[in-house]
Amino acid sequence: MRRSLNGHVVATAYELGWSTVTNGDLIRLAEQEGYELLITTDTNLRYQQNLRSRSIAILVLTTTSWPRIRQVTGEIRAAIGTIAGGVYLELPIP
Repeated sequence: MRRSLNGHVVATAYELGWSTVTNGDLIRLAEQEGYELLITTDTNLRYQQNLRSRSIAILVLTTTSWPRIRQVTGEIRAAIGTIAGGVYLELPIP
């Protein structure tokens, strides 16, 4: 995914040492560190977390399948280009 997002700073939770951090804390940490967007495949996130007061944009990809995600990198880039802070957006991936 990183190669598809030229012009953006991309970091994974694993790279940041956050791989064991739960969703609510992960979102809070990302906001504190100045990240503007969280991309995840956790489609249950909106049911598990109160996202109303969040400043970070959240983009949810509806599959974990890299071959399927790779097919829609243009749509992902378009979504990233239009999503605003505090917005939750699910991108359906067939």
